Parts: sequence; structure tokens; C-alpha cells
Amino acid sequence: MAVRLFVGNLPYDVTEAELRAHFAAIGPLSYISLATDRDTGRSKGFGFIEMPDSTTAKSAIAGLQGTELAGRTLTVNEAKPREPRREPSRSRW
Repeated sequence: MAVRLFVGNLPYDVTEAELRAHFAAIGPLSYISLATDRDTGRSKGFGFIEMPDSTTAKSAIAGLQGTELAGRTLTVNEAKPREPRREPSRSRW
């Protein structure tokens, strides 16, 4: 079963290829997604990585938590499920 990891404190100019290269030493990756600002397209400094199994994911957390990528110390942990958005109590308009 695939495990999704949260990767925080990323450099704003990091690419998916650079992130893939950084994590590839631990094991194979199924998916990479960098969060970007909707209006500017600029990176928000975090992203998500999916690894094919929990053993590889745990190795990635243990091996890459606190490591540096382009001068920034990474935060790596298991991603929490997204909470459902609540409906607004009244119309905004």
C-alpha cells in the first residue's frame, strides 16, 4: 500500500527533478507534487511524495528528516489525511 509523505521547508526554487533525485537514494517514488500558489505559480515551500510501501516510507522519514536541500533543513513526515471543508453558514455575496 502506498504511503504519502509531507515534505516541508523546501527551497522555493526546487524542481520535481531535484526532489526526486534527493529521495531516490532511499527508494522508488510513485508520485511527487509540489504545492504552488494559485495566482503567482510560485512554490509554497512544501510538497507531497508517495512511496510504494511503508518500509520505504519509514526509511525516507528516518533518513531524510533534518537533512539539507539547497541550504534548507527539510521536514519529512507521514502526511495526514485532508480534512473535509465545512460549508459556509451564509453566502459571501
